[in-house]
Amino acid sequence: MTIPIEDNAADIIGKAQRGLHISDSQLAEKSGVSREDINDVRKGKIDNQTIERIAPVLKLNATALVDLARGKWKPDKLEEFDGLAQFTTDYSGMAVNSYLVWDPTTREAAAFDTGADCKKMLALAAKENLRVKLILLTHAHSDHIADLPRLREETGAHVFISGREPIAGAESIEEGKRFRLGKIDIETRLTWGHSPGGMTYFVTGLARPIAIVGDSLFAGSMGGGNVSYADAIQNNLDKILTLPDETIICPGHGPMTSVGEENAHNPFFVGKV
Repeated sequence: MTIPIEDNAADIIGKAQRGLHISDSQLAEKSGVSREDINDVRKGKIDNQTIERIAPVLKLNATALVDLARGKWKPDKLEEFDGLAQFTTDYSGMAVNSYLVWDPTTREAAAFDTGADCKKMLALAAKENLRVKLILLTHAHSDHIADLPRLREETGAHVFISGREPIAGAESIEEGKRFRLGKIDIETRLTWGHSPGGMTYFVTGLARPIAIVGDSLFAGSMGGGNVSYADAIQNNLDKILTLPDETIICPGHGPMTSVGEENAHNPFFVGKV
């Protein structure tokens, strides 16, 4: 199944405007573009000149934003390998991702978030004879933990979440916590900003390193900086986009991507690492 990119150019512009507290009138004044042209772009009109003039005001890379608006870029399809599976489920009309990671030898596994429905995750675990030992939550937003009671009951796994947004039945963890499953090492990195305690899990020991990032980062975009836009930006730069280029990024919404792809094509971050 091909998963579409989560955000279009209008979404990205809106997130940057809200994060930087720049109104339409301020954006028009600073960019020299009319409010009408800005509204047209927001409605989906692709105007290179308008996008190129407003992007610097919003601290976005103009070339990357135009490429995304025109559909010239999407992340390369990643080759499948044993030890990683993505699940996409519908939550009130919104597609949300969850993941399984496992050691191919010991068959010990960790689940990352639950999505709206963990049925397919449980079916794969049964088919592949996986023992889900850990449930690691990226953050506490309802679309990411909707099926937690069922996943916890079916697997008996221990549940962990950032101490900054605790939930019932989950053990609180802090940045720097490490987990081990067979040859797999999992390191926690606090990438808050979208939520108070957004956690990225950096996984090594498989064919490629993996970062399960929740809503901190999307292919070509990022989660809204609902708590702190500045910290969301900085945490992505410091704790995700400095990982090796071959690191697979597993986001909470949209397709999987890689650190190299995002450093080269994400309008929020091109040229900043």
